[in-house]
Amino acid sequence: MAKINRFEDLEVWQLARKLSNDIFWLTQEGSFSKDFELKNQINRASGSIMDNIAEGFGRANRAEFIVFLSYSTGSGTEVKSQLYRALDRKHIQQEQFELFYSTTDRIGKMLFGLIQSLKKSPVRGLKYKVAEDEIAYEIEEDADLLPKTENRVP
Repeated sequence: MAKINRFEDLEVWQLARKLSNDIFWLTQEGSFSKDFELKNQINRASGSIMDNIAEGFGRANRAEFIVFLSYSTGSGTEVKSQLYRALDRKHIQQEQFELFYSTTDRIGKMLFGLIQSLKKSPVRGLKYKVAEDEIAYEIEEDADLLPKTENRVP
């Protein structure tokens, strides 16, 4: 089991970072680069996926981490909707749409799996075990930032 000390260790964050970067470069070309509103919105939403994973992890509290992972999931759904707008406006081709949509969908499934694993994982001291896709991790909470035991997610 891998131990996670930093949010950068999470595979879902790594994939979200790649998606955000790829979407940025996609929006810099052709007619997409001139559709400022959609370009800015899809860049913000794709960046929010990775940023909310990082922010939730930084809270060092399982319950808050779950909340921020759900925000990431919502941002991913927003990216999928914006990809439809980009396709409808002919900023991207069908193949590009399918590639970006499937990557965003994979991130959503990974986030769902991580959330479910966090909800089910028994707390052992200040450590808990979670799984993300096929990878299992051990996360240690910061004792100074924890709420009282009765407020923690079982």
